[in-house]
Amino acid sequence: MEQIHIKLGRNLKAIRQTRGLSLDKVAELTGVSKAMLGQIERGETSPTISIIWKIANGLRLSFTTLIEEPPSEVAVIVKGEMEPMLEADGHYRVYPMFPFDPSKKFEVYSVEMDAGCVYESEAHSAGVEEYILVSSGTLIIEIQSTSYTVDAGNAVRYVADQPHMYRNIGDDIVRYDVIIYYP
Repeated sequence: MEQIHIKLGRNLKAIRQTRGLSLDKVAELTGVSKAMLGQIERGETSPTISIIWKIANGLRLSFTTLIEEPPSEVAVIVKGEMEPMLEADGHYRVYPMFPFDPSKKFEVYSVEMDAGCVYESEAHSAGVEEYILVSSGTLIIEIQSTSYTVDAGNAVRYVADQPHMYRNIGDDIVRYDVIIYYP
């Protein structure tokens, strides 16, 4: 299986070239330096999730558009064979299960957060919604200074076009699946 940062570089370059954008213009749109964008396109670096979100938001793309492979009619995803994207020194792991499909307008991730982990997410594009289904542990989500507690077996939906934070204040790993809907 091809490494995520290689797919990301190839897709970013293809999108940039298809749109007729220079690296300078992409840097301006995303707030990511031209040097970093060049390294990403060449597959020389594995950017953080935050950097990928900046690129996706700046180019008005879904997150997984940058890391997807061409789809097939049937897709069996084996999480254990995937390379997760890491944040918070590896304590926050994101597995891109189903990349964005423009005809469906959503993407799906599986996330694992170690005990004590906190992850701050930047605002997504206007109207983007997140649907989170917690399968183990207790997830705390903070949106506009309000905390929401979501226990295993429960779910939450919210408009994610504002900064939001995920917390695992428990002693065990929190596992949850995220569906991100793009209107």
